[in-house]
Amino acid sequence: MSADLLKTPLHALHVELGAKMVPFGGYDMPVQYPTGLMTEHKHTRADAGLFDVSHMGQLLLKGPDADKALETLVPVDIIDLPVFKQRYALFTNDTGGILDDLMVTRRQDDIFVIVNAACKVQDIAHLQAHIGQRCTVQPLPDQALLALQGPQAVTALARLNADVQKLTFMTGGHFVLNGAECFVTRSGYTGEDGFEISVPDAQAEALARALLAQPEVKPIGLGARDSLRLEAGLCLYGHDISTDTSPVEGALTWAIQKVRRAGGARAGGYPGARVIDEQLAQGVQRKRVGLIGSERVPVREGAQVMAEDGTPLGIVTSGSPGPSINQPIALAYVSTTHAAIGTPVFALVRDKRVPMTVTTLPFVPNGYYRG
Repeated sequence: MSADLLKTPLHALHVELGAKMVPFGGYDMPVQYPTGLMTEHKHTRADAGLFDVSHMGQLLLKGPDADKALETLVPVDIIDLPVFKQRYALFTNDTGGILDDLMVTRRQDDIFVIVNAACKVQDIAHLQAHIGQRCTVQPLPDQALLALQGPQAVTALARLNADVQKLTFMTGGHFVLNGAECFVTRSGYTGEDGFEISVPDAQAEALARALLAQPEVKPIGLGARDSLRLEAGLCLYGHDISTDTSPVEGALTWAIQKVRRAGGARAGGYPGARVIDEQLAQGVQRKRVGLIGSERVPVREGAQVMAEDGTPLGIVTSGSPGPSINQPIALAYVSTTHAAIGTPVFALVRDKRVPMTVTTLPFVPNGYYRG
């Protein structure tokens, strides 16, 4: 391991469990364990997988003006967010591009925010520079983050605290787990039911061991995390969304509530609002879509997408074999002319045209628990 990589509080546990470690987001992270990516992927879909996501950025926004302040940076309704409800949000720039995607939960006295590992330093700087004078921006470097995902996640976690069963998708609460004071949300990045658990660093390993002691739970690495989120049709920042894509192009308009759109009570007032409102009204030239392949050939990020007659349509931003459905799947940006569900297209893989079809997302039905 190179000396400049950071370690999560679970690093020694990953090594003990035989994980293959790789650099990711500045951290030395487990990509897979000895059973391998395919087994880990299928285990998460059938039972429960434990992910170390402590490399992500966690922070609190504090003060009576925190919700209004955050709304000046995201096209999302934060002010009307009820206590202990969670919402997906996007930091945008002046051209309507996406600086990062994030999860926002209102708690009794603050707003709890989770940002991506590779963006956390600039995200915290962005918040401090733009709203630091209106509210306190408090990073939480001493909190680890665990994700327990899969249909049996609730069974396993409820053995440590039965009250977690009361949570529904995109809600959170404070729970004592294995003696540790944790903040838990019923959410995640796999398309399955599951939980994200913010736990003090010092108690993270003991909690991880307590979860891994449950018969349903196995450790899962970044490899399966990626294939699971892709099947769920979820974006990976820096790949499927970036400063070069807008929420409209990225097919993320569901995240922009009516109240924040043109004509809404709190329309605009965030970076790039004019561009985004224009795109919402007039449409865009290209759009993020799901592609499914009829042949066995996996299609990877960077592959060109073309029409039957060879006209270039766009590019694949994420691709994998799709272990749950046994068909190659991909996310791609294509010309809006070819973005309709059912449109046949071709991906270029080593100079071979691989037939694919624009399909509905997610690729695998999600299993979120809505109560």
